[in-house]
Amino acid sequence: MDTAPIKVGQLGINYIVDGSPTKGLGMFELTVPPGSNVPPPHSHSNNEECVYVLAGTLRYSVGSDTRDLTVGQTMRTPKGEVHAFSNPFAETARALIINSPDIGAQYFKDVAAVVNKGGPPDKAALVAVMSRYGLVLGAPK
Repeated sequence: MDTAPIKVGQLGINYIVDGSPTKGLGMFELTVPPGSNVPPPHSHSNNEECVYVLAGTLRYSVGSDTRDLTVGQTMRTPKGEVHAFSNPFAETARALIINSPDIGAQYFKDVAAVVNKGGPPDKAALVAVMSRYGLVLGAPK
């Protein structure tokens, strides 16, 4: 597996376990600098997700529950539940993300190809990538 960090805009994704080839558990480290552009609220049709904060504070929402997670805190997103995250704080946040089954590193590479082109991302192209991997846009908060 290619373990090179993936940059999606300002976000960093470092895959630890890519479970997508076997439809198994996946794990990656997510780095979210302060004020980063983040994905819009969305749900996963095929995956549940768990976030565990390693550094800083990450604002994480699942449904109507929004929490400012600090080191050692976790939050679970059931399959089909709309969730979102952000970092409105002064320090870079890092979190361990676990997906079951895994969405895979290729998803982030495909998103990066759209987001990293420069200028505002092509929303239709981004939604097309998300749809291919079972992600559904949620209603903005």
